[in-house]
Amino acid sequence: SSEFVSNISMSMVSMLYNVQLLRYAGEDGVAAYGVLMYVNLIFLAAFIGYSVGTAPVIGYHYGAGNHRELKGLLKRSLVLVVMLAAGEILARPLSQIFVGYDQGLMDMTMRGFVIYSFSFLFAGVGIFGSSFFTALNNGLVSAVISFLRTLVFQVVAVLVLPLFWKLDGIWMSMVAAELLATAVTVLFLISKRKQYHY
Repeated sequence: SSEFVSNISMSMVSMLYNVQLLRYAGEDGVAAYGVLMYVNLIFLAAFIGYSVGTAPVIGYHYGAGNHRELKGLLKRSLVLVVMLAAGEILARPLSQIFVGYDQGLMDMTMRGFVIYSFSFLFAGVGIFGSSFFTALNNGLVSAVISFLRTLVFQVVAVLVLPLFWKLDGIWMSMVAAELLATAVTVLFLISKRKQYHY
């Protein structure tokens, strides 16, 4: 259910981002957002691939009662979350590939990248946390993390932050949503630690 929620939410949130971008930056804003989404999918693919790949291992160790292995796997997995540097380094070359033909659009996309790439610091935690609880057979917690991360936090952020920071608020909304999702995930990981012995 959490994966279903994620996919439905992505479509709804993308439409909302486009509406907000048309309001604050016009067609160029939508074009810049398109570039950010292509790059975002590359980074998220790494997080999702890792999370899906480790889920059977997590489920096995939990079912076998290998609590030490489960704890070690969780610690090693949380190291994966730092991709900010790669996002910052690749911002200019990737922007030039897609929008190098228009300097104004290029500048807007670069500005978006600089802000948006901070979301890569936090995105892996929510993605992995949702998958982790799915592997532990706790679909409710997994769905709550996914629902909050992909729908609730993003919708609230993209509606509220532009009121204060205009276009920059739209770029910041993903960072805010991922940060809030990370906080919720960490709270679940702490509160369920004794139950699952990780």
